[in-house]
Amino acid sequence: MINAVGNPQAILLLGGTSEIGLAICAEYLKKGPSRVVLAALPNDPLRAEAVAQLEAAGASKVEVIDFDALDTESHPKVIEAAWADGDIDVAIVAFGIDGDGEEFWQNQRKAVLAAEINYTAAVSVGVLLAEKMKAQGYGRILAMSSVAGERVRRFNFVYGSTKAGLDGFYLGLGEALRPFGPRVLVIRPGQVRTKLSAHVPENALTVDKEDVAALAVAASEKGREIVWAPGTIRWVMMILRHIPRPIFRRLPI
Repeated sequence: MINAVGNPQAILLLGGTSEIGLAICAEYLKKGPSRVVLAALPNDPLRAEAVAQLEAAGASKVEVIDFDALDTESHPKVIEAAWADGDIDVAIVAFGIDGDGEEFWQNQRKAVLAAEINYTAAVSVGVLLAEKMKAQGYGRILAMSSVAGERVRRFNFVYGSTKAGLDGFYLGLGEALRPFGPRVLVIRPGQVRTKLSAHVPENALTVDKEDVAALAVAASEKGREIVWAPGTIRWVMMILRHIPRPIFRRLPI
């Protein structure tokens, strides 16, 4: 249970080796020790590194459970395993795939894979998390979205469309859960410095994963529904959202 000063005692990270997800866990651990459950692919070579990272950050205990986003039939058992030692205070949904936007829209198998992992699996675990947190009467769900879903752009529209769907689902889930106590935060980062994005040229609004984590934790504690990272990108996207399509398609973005 979240303690008297608002710090979680148990955290679940779905996408247990996600760099941003781990940074969010570490940000919570700055406030005090917590039990952390990492839900990750069984064959993920980064599992041990993730455990060591959180132990060094001050976790009182780090557990690892198997989680395959594509195997939605197994998701109820995954969530049950996460709750096996007690209630979860904060659940972070931080798994997904990105790739070559041109290949995605011309490769049926890869397009479907992106949709199943980024959207279908996120909906699957979201329903299950909501069920648990509704029953316990409290909790926070932090869902990793993207500015790519705010206005889907030509160069990565398959990925952007999956994030648009995820974004809408978790905003709606927050409304559905509000009368019962739990809160949902949708995180909309722009470009973030991670190992996976090291090959992408940076822009003026590129941030570190620790920046995203700090903004996300602070926003969740305040009960907010959406947080942008960096905050200034909100105003950029507000403008882009209203640009007519004939002009928008000519922009170098």
